[in-house]
Order: sequence, then structure tokens, then C-alpha cells
Amino acid sequence: MKTGRNITGTVLGACVAAVILVCLCVSAGISSANRSATLCSGMEIGIRDSTENRFVTAEDVAGYVTKEYGKTVGIPIGEIDLKKLESILDSQSAVLKSEAYCTKDGVLHIEITQRKPIMRFQKNGQSFYADANGYVFPIKDGKAGYVIVIDGNIPLKTDAAGKGKEVTGREREWLGRVTETVLYMERHKVWDRNIVQIHVSDNGDLVLVPREGKERFIFGKPCNIGEKFALMEKYYTAIVPAKGKDRYRTVDVRYRNQIVCK
Repeated sequence: MKTGRNITGTVLGACVAAVILVCLCVSAGISSANRSATLCSGMEIGIRDSTENRFVTAEDVAGYVTKEYGKTVGIPIGEIDLKKLESILDSQSAVLKSEAYCTKDGVLHIEITQRKPIMRFQKNGQSFYADANGYVFPIKDGKAGYVIVIDGNIPLKTDAAGKGKEVTGREREWLGRVTETVLYMERHKVWDRNIVQIHVSDNGDLVLVPREGKERFIFGKPCNIGEKFALMEKYYTAIVPAKGKDRYRTVDVRYRNQIVCK
């Protein structure tokens, strides 16, 4: 009798499991059917970091979707190719990453993360930004928060079609060193506040322009960065108090343990 009860319990358990499985399958089928039948009722676009940088607007994103993907409103949400949408949006120069998804109410949601520039280049009447990953992209109608301006003999080529690109080879090597210099200033807020421009001389030397004062700091090639900023600090803490403000036009910190003022 004990064995019989065990067999009966096993059979009942199997039956219950089968019923649950059937219910789940039916539920999944209904959910899939509902998804296929639900039409896209609209699009909601979110732009992250839009208070500081405004390279991309919701109108821009809607335009990219309409022009390069096509119609979405009125299409069953199950037929919208979300991966293709994301690929189209990610190809835009100022877009770092996009995320597209549909909710059960039929709304297509698109979230955009913009690129974060750390410097702005001015060359031959053109302006373009660069982020910390070595990606350069042109300026359109958008605006960015404060970033340092770099002009002069800039050894970077912009894309002829006006698209953003990751630089390679010698361009990437140079940009990497300049990026290290700019990031050093960002970490040490006193330089981030006080140095407003970097000029690249014909020989490739960097010349740093302070917010206040007539001095121009001849920084040289973007190497030994910490040592050179330490010399600049010594200029402000030792030489200026002794010799007076605006006494010198150039302060050369290219040489190790030397400050040459003219």
C-alpha cells in the first residue's frame, strides 16, 4: 500500500507539472501573439548628459530614424528591428551608445548617450572635438560644456565627409600624448581652471596660455608632463612673488629642473 501511494503521488505530480507547462506555453504564445499584434503607437527619445553637452537632440534622433530606417509608428512592434535601429544611431558621430526597446503599450523607446569631449581643435577654419578614447568628431550646431581649445599646427586630419573617426598611427600617438596632458590638468583642478588654450607651434611644441597674465608657457612636446607642471607651479610660487606679476612674456619649462624666463 505504501508503494501504491508513492506511485499515485508521482503520477499526480507529473500531471500537475504537465498542466503547468501547458499553461506556460499558452501564456507565452498569447504574449508573443500580443506582441506581434501590438502596433507601435509612438516614439519616446531620451538624451543623457543633455544639460552639459547638446550635440544630439530628440529631433535629430527622430530624423535619423525616419531617414535611415523608415517608418516605425503603425508597424507591429515585433517587426521593428531594434538592432538595426541601434546600429544606425551608433554610426552618428556624436553618439557614443544607443539603446532601443519597445514596451507593451506599443511605445518605441530610444536612449542616447552622447560622446564626452575633453578638448576642441581649431584648424584651417574648422572646429572639431576629441574624446578621451581618441575619437574625433566635427562640430555641427550643438554645444558642449567648457573644454580647452587647441589651435595651431595640429597633426590631425578630419574626415572629408564630415564624419567622426578614431585616429590611428602617428595621429593617435600624438593625440594620446595631448590627451594625457589635458587629463592631467583635469585631475589637478588649478590647471584646469587657469589654462584656457594650447597652441601647437610649427615645430610641434605646445604653448600653454593662462586665463590671466601675459606669460606664455613653452611646454615643449607632451612628455614629462608632471615635471613640467611642477616647474610651472614653482614659477607662480617662487618667481612671481620675487619678480612681480607680468614681468615675463615667456616661461620655458622644456628643460629638466630649469625655468627660463624671458
